[in-house]
Amino acid sequence: MINEDIRARELLVIGDNGEQIGLKSLDDALTIAETFGLDLVLVSPNANPPVARILDYGKYRFEMQKKEKEQRKNQKIVSVKEVRLSPSIEDHDYQTKLRAAIKFLSNGDKVKASIRFKGRAITHKELGRDVLIDFIEDTKEYSTVESQPKMDGRSMYIMLAPLSQD
Repeated sequence: MINEDIRARELLVIGDNGEQIGLKSLDDALTIAETFGLDLVLVSPNANPPVARILDYGKYRFEMQKKEKEQRKNQKIVSVKEVRLSPSIEDHDYQTKLRAAIKFLSNGDKVKASIRFKGRAITHKELGRDVLIDFIEDTKEYSTVESQPKMDGRSMYIMLAPLSQD
């Protein structure tokens, strides 16, 4: 909130160069801000008394937008790629899925390897678990295991995160 939008009666006022002006009424604080040609901005409304600062609000907003833009630019968006396996997967198919997972991990994406049990295959969950354990072993130089094999309905899955780029 700025200037007339502020509803508090008394404010702890901080000047434009950071010095503490003191406890002032809203009218006095607005007058002081007006004499400097700046705005009165409420920075801590929940404090007792509320804290307001005298500053150029337009410049302040510009600086905040610039900081947010910089943070968004530096932010790494990690997506989750899924590789679907089966409990009775053949070796060539397994190698193809493994290469795809390694490619995803080297691009910095997380990988979810899942096995979908169809029909009576769910009675042999250990076969699916063995395939996932082998998958973990084959990708251990590219990834860290975020979650061990877990059942979710008729599917079993693991989560792999890429090794940190230090």
